[in-house]
Amino acid sequence: MALVKRELEVIKDFLPEGAFEMVLESMHRYKIHLKIKRERKTILGDYRPSHRGKPHTISVNANLNRFHFLITYVHELAHLVNFVQHGGRTQPHGKEWKGHFRQLLQTYVEKGIFPEDIKRALEQSLSNMSATTCSDPMLYKVLTKHDQANGKRMVDELSIGDTFRTEKGDVYIIREKRRSRFACENLHTKKLYLFPGIYEVFKE
Repeated sequence: MALVKRELEVIKDFLPEGAFEMVLESMHRYKIHLKIKRERKTILGDYRPSHRGKPHTISVNANLNRFHFLITYVHELAHLVNFVQHGGRTQPHGKEWKGHFRQLLQTYVEKGIFPEDIKRALEQSLSNMSATTCSDPMLYKVLTKHDQANGKRMVDELSIGDTFRTEKGDVYIIREKRRSRFACENLHTKKLYLFPGIYEVFKE
């Protein structure tokens, strides 16, 4: 698959300094078609295997900051490598995938691509790996510190009795903490909902 210069320049804008050549090498090696998508609420990225002459396809959400974008790309690249080596015979986030993800991500860590706070969080995460960055609250919080200011706060940064608004416009009050989640009452329906601590909202 030929990668034209204009497409490559667009990809470069989404990556942290020093990562472009490494990402480009992996794209050429595996003939990857990289799609940069609008924000998707349920996923940060995905991988589709090559099929009937179509190339391997990786997609990553465009709204992620550069470090989060790179980690998501490597996450999906690990799925690709796992598919090439094992086909569909392993669990999506099983030990084989974790091994590939750990090895691929470590090369970027060793190259000094990530700032010190993300590097420390990644090293801890790699020793006890989650399926996604959202599954690792510490890593997710560190990554969001590098987002552009958008006025959002995480639920666990608020206090019991605080009110907040979601992107959909619903307003809630925090009633109590239950382990890693918070019981919040919808002020319109009076129903209780559980929010993870890393859920991002607008404080009222």
